[in-house]
Amino acid sequence: MIIEVCVGSACHLKGSYNVINEFMRIIKEKKMEDKIIVKAAFCLGNCTNGVSVRIDEKDVLSCSENNVPGFFEANVFGRL
Repeated sequence: MIIEVCVGSACHLKGSYNVINEFMRIIKEKKMEDKIIVKAAFCLGNCTNGVSVRIDEKDVLSCSENNVPGFFEANVFGRL
């Protein structure tokens, strides 16, 4: 699975690097390093709704640094 997190201007200001760090923490904690790759991406076209995240080149979703665990549970674990 490839998770792309936007690091463009709007998402950067909304905490995209914190989202990436939290994703990496969860992946390491769950020992899923061999199943999930996290990459930075530039504008994913969803600038108004929080940090833009795309999973496996599909839908662009929104995430904030406050809801990373819930986002991960709902959108990542269910796809593995």
